Amino acid sequence: CCGLANGLAGNPVITAKGPDDNAFVEALRALCVELAKKMASDGEGATHLITCTVTGAGSEQSAETVAKSVIGSALTKAAIFGADANWGRVLCAMGYAKAPVRPEYVDVKCSSEVGEVLVCRQGSGVDFDEALAKSILSQDEVVIDVNLNEGEQQATCWGCDLTYDYVKINGDYRT
Repeated sequence: CCGLANGLAGNPVITAKGPDDNAFVEALRALCVELAKKMASDGEGATHLITCTVTGAGSEQSAETVAKSVIGSALTKAAIFGADANWGRVLCAMGYAKAPVRPEYVDVKCSSEVGEVLVCRQGSGVDFDEALAKSILSQDEVVIDVNLNEGEQQATCWGCDLTYDYVKINGDYRT
């Protein structure tokens, strides 16, 4: 087992581009995305997998920074746990990101397998069907789509909700 990774297996070294490079890269990317989603959904006490996709960013780095901030926000996580389409928490999390974002351009949409609902347009709340939003956010997998409307770059990050069980699990043990 140990000799296979050090060249003793005698396999040719992969150094140049080959005909299967694109297929390999796509398969590796799909595997990494699936693993990231599984790790995120397996959070202690988690009940929802949350995907945050940020589009319309000026740079990929800005998109990723914003998506990570939204996914990492305790307030956003709690809102998803409570099936609350609180777009203000998403914009608040974006503000913590310290990325170049103009809130007055931002659109936020929530979706899942049962539908989608626009909750914020150009940085302001819009009228939406609260029952539909609750149904969407009650699903196991929830997507928060953020369009910064400032460019062509995008990024996606995954996380989970913040539940009573998470707090109990992490509050009950001592180090």
